[in-house]
Amino acid sequence: MPKVAVTAASGQLGSQIVTSLIGAIGKDNVVGLARTPRKAESLGVEIRPGDYTSFDDLASSLRGIDAVVLVSGMDAPDQRITQHRNVIEAAKTAGARKLVYTSIQGAEENTAFSPVVQSNRQTESDVRESGLDWVIGRNGIYIEPDVDYVDTYKQRGEVANCAGDGLCGYTTRPELAFAYSQMVIDDKHNGQTYNLHGVAITQTTLAGYLNEAFGTNLKYREMTVAEFREDRIRELGEFLGNVIAGIYEGIRNGASDNESHYPQAAGRPHQSWDDYFRQVSQA
Repeated sequence: MPKVAVTAASGQLGSQIVTSLIGAIGKDNVVGLARTPRKAESLGVEIRPGDYTSFDDLASSLRGIDAVVLVSGMDAPDQRITQHRNVIEAAKTAGARKLVYTSIQGAEENTAFSPVVQSNRQTESDVRESGLDWVIGRNGIYIEPDVDYVDTYKQRGEVANCAGDGLCGYTTRPELAFAYSQMVIDDKHNGQTYNLHGVAITQTTLAGYLNEAFGTNLKYREMTVAEFREDRIRELGEFLGNVIAGIYEGIRNGASDNESHYPQAAGRPHQSWDDYFRQVSQA
């Protein structure tokens, strides 16, 4: 049984991957790495230091590890490339044999989100050239933020953004976590790059699902990219507002409407949106 380390174990995706791996290979074979270890102690596995900026700590923490799930960092694009390289080199130094990287889908050019996508593509290249076995997942857009935002949608009576009628391959963190657990423990996935998402839907369809789950009467209203960017900057600030606007501009331009490889990666279909929103309505 391989011993697997998951970076960013205190984060939302990292913690879900740890939980999924515990179910697959047992807690004794799973190690979590976290910049602040105490924040991940509730996961019930061994937690080791895992600050992406500290090569020495990473190399020490990855000793005895067979495979590493590298959860993409959250810093600015230029910084995250260097930080990811620290994890890759530390894994090699420590003697790991396999890397699994959680990358993203999205417009690679001409949006405010594109620099983030480009930084992920650079890490993908670094992973492929590492000399280790590797698997790369490109995550779809998380659907949970829309569910979490439903009270604001209710106040406004609408879902409004610049995605237009673009199809978006949404996913959920638990579905991603299950796929990554399979990708890291089964070597048949080595050398593969997978798009990980469910059935692509429009914003109008999303509004309909939210209405069914929450008893609302939301409508979708299309905004221009400029209008949506201004709206997001006003609420979230310059950096994050631009990034969010760039994500939805990418959806508008078709960058999130890709073939899904989820069944190949996970060994089962992605959860349907009917089932997901039925669960949301019962929560």
